[in-house]
Amino acid sequence: MGIKKLLIANRGEIAVRIIRSARELGIRCAAVYSDIDRRARHVLAADEAYEIGGAPPLESYLDMGRIIEAARAGGCDAIHPGYGFLSENPKFASMAAAAGLIFVGPRAETIALMGDKVASKEAMLKAGIPVVPFLGGKGEVSPEEAEKLGYPLMIKAVAGGGGKGMR
Repeated sequence: MGIKKLLIANRGEIAVRIIRSARELGIRCAAVYSDIDRRARHVLAADEAYEIGGAPPLESYLDMGRIIEAARAGGCDAIHPGYGFLSENPKFASMAAAAGLIFVGPRAETIALMGDKVASKEAMLKAGIPVVPFLGGKGEVSPEEAEKLGYPLMIKAVAGGGGKGMR
């Protein structure tokens, strides 16, 4: 049956690129926008657009309930989170599925697994996929352990913040 109408839960150039790609597949596109973005490029590029709240992203682009409601009210079949904002939020993927929408992205369980650095590494090892050696969330790395792993060595926080914890 396929997707006939896609809501893009993002803004700006990200949304414009998704609209362009969806159109090439014959899919109608709906944009969402905050009150200050009503004349933004992504809004003008879409077939339809729905206002979802105030300028602060917490009042609009990060308001999962408003975005899901806009998709349902607009008769959308699917929702694409774009990149950033809600794209790595398993709750958003679950909410979309519960609302009967196709979530264009990984399943909620997969997103949750990707967010857990230790569990995702262990899952990849179990699947036989090569990974960079790691200590598996053991905390501090002694110089002796670093020597065993080899250099270069990357230390990453288990509960990261978008790559900010890498050393």
